[in-house]
Amino acid sequence: MPPPPLFWLLVAIGLWLLVLLGVDSDGLLLVGGSAALLLALLLAALPLAAWAQAGLFVLLVALSYGWVRRWSARTAGSGALLPPPQADQADVISSFAADGRGRVQWKGQSWAAQNLEPNRPLNPGERVAVMGREGNCLQVMAKEKGPNLA
Repeated sequence: MPPPPLFWLLVAIGLWLLVLLGVDSDGLLLVGGSAALLLALLLAALPLAAWAQAGLFVLLVALSYGWVRRWSARTAGSGALLPPPQADQADVISSFAADGRGRVQWKGQSWAAQNLEPNRPLNPGERVAVMGREGNCLQVMAKEKGPNLA
């Protein structure tokens, strides 16, 4: 068995590889990989018994995951960033690709955007309705299709 710091470094790399492969859906593997790296760095300076290493790993993962969940719930649930769809409009600043992705200017800033009607071309200078947001990507459609837009 490798020395403890190397073991935890290998655990961190393994967990991060799973994240890169798309296995992690809620961030637990990413947090676990980060906790394993932190533990590897700690063990390089301070030797601990195996039971203490495992306990510290579980504690680091639990605390970090709880913090990440609380932080993501606060930022995801924030409605302050997106006003009601009826009032939102944006300007297309780059043509949308065949996959429906492009860029718009909304509230004075450039945003990545997804065209909800990819078969309908959106060209620079065109006004679009902002229908929603997923992360940092706006969901848009041609202005005439948006509800109650003047």
